[in-house]
Formats: sequence, C-alpha cells, structure tokens
Amino acid sequence: MACARIPTDVGEFTLCLYHNDLDGKEHLALIVGDLTGNGALPPPLVRVHSECFTGDVLGSRRCDCGPQLAAAMALIAQEGRGVILYLRQEGRGIGLLEKLRAYNLQDLGYDTVEANLLLGHQPDLRDYRVAALMLRDLGVPSLRLLTNNPDKIAGLERAGLTVSERVPLQTPLHADNAHYLDTKVRRMRHLLDLDETALNGFRSARPPAAPPAWLDAVVTASSRPEETLRELAAAPPSREGRPFITLSYAQSLDGSIAARRGEPTTISGPEAMRLTHQLRAHHDAILVGIGTVIADDPQLTVRLVRGPDPQPVVLDSRLRFPAWARLLREGRRPWIATTEAADRGRQAELEAAGARVVRLPADGNGMVNLEALLAFLDRRHIRSLMIEGGATVISSVLAAHLADRLVLTIAPLMLGGLNAVANLGQLNGQAFPHLTHPRHYAVGRDVVLAGELAWE
Repeated sequence: MACARIPTDVGEFTLCLYHNDLDGKEHLALIVGDLTGNGALPPPLVRVHSECFTGDVLGSRRCDCGPQLAAAMALIAQEGRGVILYLRQEGRGIGLLEKLRAYNLQDLGYDTVEANLLLGHQPDLRDYRVAALMLRDLGVPSLRLLTNNPDKIAGLERAGLTVSERVPLQTPLHADNAHYLDTKVRRMRHLLDLDETALNGFRSARPPAAPPAWLDAVVTASSRPEETLRELAAAPPSREGRPFITLSYAQSLDGSIAARRGEPTTISGPEAMRLTHQLRAHHDAILVGIGTVIADDPQLTVRLVRGPDPQPVVLDSRLRFPAWARLLREGRRPWIATTEAADRGRQAELEAAGARVVRLPADGNGMVNLEALLAFLDRRHIRSLMIEGGATVISSVLAAHLADRLVLTIAPLMLGGLNAVANLGQLNGQAFPHLTHPRHYAVGRDVVLAGELAWE
C-alpha cells in the first residue's frame, strides 16, 4: 500500500505496509538492501515475526518476542540485506484478550499450550500463507530463515517457498521466561539450547497466583469432571479378535465437525476438551484418518491431564502422511495403516522419519480394510481403541457396525459445515445405529451424550 524510510539505532530500513483479502489484516515488511540479488547473492536473511504487544512494545519479560525482534533487526542491518515480516497474529493467533487470559492461566501453573487449550484454542493458530505471498511480492522465493520453530519452516515450505537455511535466534533465559521457553522446547519442539541447570533453579520459583474471578467457573469445571469420567471410563468389556471401540468426537448443533472440509475448527469448550484427554488416557490407542492429520496436525496426547498417551494410529490408504506432521516429532512412533498398493518409496521416507507403516488388505473401494486393521491391533495387544475422526472414518466405522460406544460432545453453535456422518442408509442398507442406555452430561458450555451402540 505504501513504503517509507525508517532510520533506527541499528540501521536504516524501508517499512512497507501490505493489505490482503485472505485474513483482512494489515501486515508489515521491514526491508534492508536488495532482496532479489539478481541471482548473484545467497538467499536473503528473513525473520517472520508475529506481533506481540506485551513483548515488542512493553518489553514484557514473560516471552522472548521483544528480544527476538531486536536481535533480528540488528542481524539483518549488520548483513545489509534482508527483511522482517511483522504479522498481525497476536498471541500465536488468538488475539490480545485471549492472550491475557492465557497469561492468567499460566500464573495458575498451566503451561502456554495447556492455557490455549483450556480457553478452547489450538496451541498455535498462526498462518504463514500471507507471509509467503509477501515474500513472493518482494522477489524472495528462497530464504535463510531466522527461527527456532520447525513449524514455521514447514508452513513456509507448504506455501511453496524454499528455506535454504535455518539461522538460530537464541535470546537470554531468565526467571520470568524460563517456563515459557522450556514449554516451547518440550511441547512445541522449538530448537533452543537451554541451560538445564538454570532451568531447574527457575522451575521452583514463585508460588502460583490466586485465580482471577472470571476464571473461577472455567478452572473449577474443567479440573473436576471426575464424576462424568467415572461413568465414561469404566473398563470396557473385551471383544473377540479386536479392540473395544469408543467413537468420540465433537459436533455443532447441526451435526457439523468443521466449517469446511480440510479446515480445522475448534468446536468443544475447554472443559469438554479436558474430558476428551482423560478418555484418551483410558484407551490403549487412538485412531484418526489422514484427512484429520492434514487439516488439524493433531498431537493425540493427554497433555491436559495426567496419564499415559495412547498409541497414535492413522488410516492412510495412499500414504499421504506429511513429513511436517507433529506426530513424527512426538517420539511415540505413529502407526500408519495403508494398503499394498501404496508407494514403497514413500514408506521408506516415513519410516526413516520415525513412523511405522503397516500394509493391510484393501476393501472394495481401495481403502484399508477396517476388520484387518482391528485384527492387527488386537495382535499388538491393543484392547481398547478411541476413534476421533474425521468424517470418512466415523461414517465407515458406523457403516461396518464396528463401534461399541459413542461419546459425543455437542456444542451450542451452528456451523452449516461438514457433517460428521454420511448417509448410512445408502452405505449399509437400513441398519441404523442407536444408543442403548443413553446418558447425558453438562460439561462446561457443552452437552456430552454417551451410550453403547446397537443396530436394528
């Protein structure tokens, strides 16, 4: 829209303002030198920095954002060539209001990931498509990226850019940001070299603050769902030759599980989300389809509660599993169920990245045969399996009469989007599933409906 000269203490920059119709926001590019280089120079140094009012403007010590921005400006000015993209994605995309609420949860002892989840958000909602468009407009198809975040590299590469080098951006560790940086490393796989001795000293720093009044209901409700859980998490009966299957997902009042296919949508509230994590901890394995992995990039852990993480299993008939998926960085070796027709070279790549690829017979549609998968899981001593989606998997499991129990979270909103269940009458004659002994629970703002599944 416009550019202007900006002299600073570390050097002179050109500041350009961009407007876009993808997110409707105004983003900034802070530029030094000739970014294109006419092919004679190496890729320019680039920092993709998300807005942080508290750190960038106020100098808050709770995060490393302000020091990272200052360091990036100094490094790029010193090099004489590069750009800082300043994206209006406050609080990793949740906005300043929710970020302040997340800070209060962190003062109660939750880490930054848990705080976002308790407020009903994903750990990181940032989108780097606009950044890629800005860099293309600036003539930068290849770059050296100032970052500690592997997800940022993956996001730019998914948008078609080439990250030729990752340049670390380490900032000082101190008492106010130690827990935050530790969480970045442990929970978000950031590539930081933290002093473990100093961390141990900071971990037992000050006692948690008293909760603010607006959090009383959320924290109380989300931390005491024991009565609901006792009924839902009773030891499941054994099944001959296959695991006991709990089908669990969240939908809107109109039956939507997403606003659009392939687009992640947060539906359930923090209390129901915590209950879901507790249910996960009571199952040996958790299964999703490849569409869920590509759209949501889930972790499939029990990070909101104490308990063992279930074994992640992914249905992927054509081996579309992305190399950037967080499941490959969780250290739990996801099992990817595919067919004999899937690409062998792709299997080798995924196994080198840490996955286990299991080849199974295909059904009449060329998809993984569900009965064969369940028999495999049974041989691997998986006695209970939780299935969370997406729509194709939910419909297929119901059509095959394989689900034993349903735990359905219904959120009080309407999306008019992707339905959770296809037309089962067309898929499987007139045998429709219904609940026996249905129970319902008020869990925060949501209603959880549960019962055993039967067919007529």
